Amino acid sequence: MTTPNTKTLLTLGHSPDPDDAFMFYALAKEMIDSEGLDFEHILQDIQTLNERALREELDISAISIHAYTKVLDKYALLPCGASMGDNYGPMIVAREGFDPGELRQRHIAVPGEMTSAFLALKIYLQTADFKYTVIPFDQIMVAVQEGRVDCGLLIHEGQLTFEQEGLVNIVNLGEWWFERTGGLPLPLGANVVRKSLGKEMLGRINRVLRRSIDFALDPENRRAAVVHSMQWGRGMEEKLADEFVGMYVNELTLDFGERGRAGVERFLAEAHQLGFIPEPVALEFVE
Repeated sequence: MTTPNTKTLLTLGHSPDPDDAFMFYALAKEMIDSEGLDFEHILQDIQTLNERALREELDISAISIHAYTKVLDKYALLPCGASMGDNYGPMIVAREGFDPGELRQRHIAVPGEMTSAFLALKIYLQTADFKYTVIPFDQIMVAVQEGRVDCGLLIHEGQLTFEQEGLVNIVNLGEWWFERTGGLPLPLGANVVRKSLGKEMLGRINRVLRRSIDFALDPENRRAAVVHSMQWGRGMEEKLADEFVGMYVNELTLDFGERGRAGVERFLAEAHQLGFIPEPVALEFVE
């Protein structure tokens, strides 16, 4: 039996939000077989994690699909841990409604230039030539309410709570993507792992992380995992937290599957065709 002092310590970066906390509940509480691995959980917003991936600072990290295109030489995709918008996803909200066709002329708050939400917005607008300001994701609604921007690009739980804040939906990019692609999910985030760790270690990491996700999704464990995740729910009640977790932790999270991979390939191909990423991307998954 592996003893704690012989475990291999790995750094694991993920966002301080309910869906990531739900996924890694069993791992954080040491409720599953970790196959001799120990994890230092590093909680930072996705833009910061994207930037750290550029510098290869973490062994394993949540990352925007957009940012993944910039670290292909350093990291491989894990088949588990993806966040997909399956007919829902990031949305533009404002104080009052207006025609989405006016968005190119509006000042938009965005959560980061390397986020997949921002890339999806550029694909939607078919241009990168619009006025935007980068604001931390959890401050965007306040910026819209205060009139510092015309509208904001929401990710995370703001997609469920914006109406409570007196804001209105202008366009849901997940719904738009689902309709225009014939039912593909909008790829938002994934987990990546340093390729230099070696094939055997990458396979072990994948098994352990999938085991953690599977544990939380088990009906017997789900409520405890949701309650744990609410520490990062920014005031969400349990019912809403469970709804949000269900949106982004599901079968596509256990494995991309054919639909998930097709969604990523279509997303990045369109971004390349429009000149938003310089080269075509060949996805590299851990086996």
